[in-house]
Amino acid sequence: MGIDGKTDDEIRSILTDTKTIALVGASNNPARASYGVLGFLLRRGYRVHPINPGLAGKTIHGATVYASLKDLPEPVDMVDVFRNSDAAGAVIDEALALEPKPKVVWLQLGVVNEDGARRGEAAGVTVVMDRCPAIEAPRLGL
Repeated sequence: MGIDGKTDDEIRSILTDTKTIALVGASNNPARASYGVLGFLLRRGYRVHPINPGLAGKTIHGATVYASLKDLPEPVDMVDVFRNSDAAGAVIDEALALEPKPKVVWLQLGVVNEDGARRGEAAGVTVVMDRCPAIEAPRLGL
């Protein structure tokens, strides 16, 4: 069980049930973790919408970048957050403002925001913290 209290079965279920992902903090720099994870998720068959206001309209791994969550062309099942812990709370709030809300907000390795997680969970959204789907999927045999 991780810092977020999620079991392997819960993480497996999230990764299996998720089809569409918004990746906040996407980078077009191959040295950045978000670049590699975006490519991993796309290769795994997820539909991923990169979010980065400075790159809006461009593409990363062939996926069109959007300026913000409110600009998404479709509802997403998960918001994957590559922002620091302090900024993560605001991203969670942006995700909660979407209609329909995503089922999951996933905070990447090293990203923990307990207050934001409580707000998300209180709104019925599962919040995963301090984990990476590109690590968890292979670890769980997905």
